[in-house]
Amino acid sequence: MKKLFILTVLIFLFSGQAYAAVDINTATQAELETLQGIGPAKAKAIIEYREKNGSFASAEGLAAVAGIGPGTMKQLGDSITVGNPQTTETTAAVTNPQE
Repeated sequence: MKKLFILTVLIFLFSGQAYAAVDINTATQAELETLQGIGPAKAKAIIEYREKNGSFASAEGLAAVAGIGPGTMKQLGDSITVGNPQTTETTAAVTNPQE
């Protein structure tokens, strides 16, 4: 009975991590690389796109990144999310308000 309990707890612990969506607006390169179909080059391209163009307004916006096509988007499915989308101008206005 004790083994069954431990097994059940382990399943819940590991399944929670498997279903945690990665926020493409805040994820580091290492976090992006945990996504299926995203290697070092695509992760770097996502970060560079985000730095140049601002945050993604939706998960579908990731398709605008070079190297991310319909196949990759299909692989990603529900494993990505966007939390707090902001444009570069909005971020600049908040960090450098004019007096």
